[in-house]
Amino acid sequence: MRKRSITLKGHRTSIALEPEFWDALDAIVETDRRSLPALIDSIDRNRLKQTPRPGLASAIRVYVLKRLTSKAT
Repeated sequence: MRKRSITLKGHRTSIALEPEFWDALDAIVETDRRSLPALIDSIDRNRLKQTPRPGLASAIRVYVLKRLTSKAT
């Protein structure tokens, strides 16, 4: 696991993900030409609408998997 700290809604938070997920997120932000905090903020806003509400790290993993599988089809 690798931790990174980012600011969400004005507060610092640490997110622990496997290196492969960080690599995938880095590739996504490069492709989308947006910042990592902007992408994670978007994922966070979407997860807060879900019931039950997943943890942020879980929501990020699901986002990456969905993004990768949508590219593969």
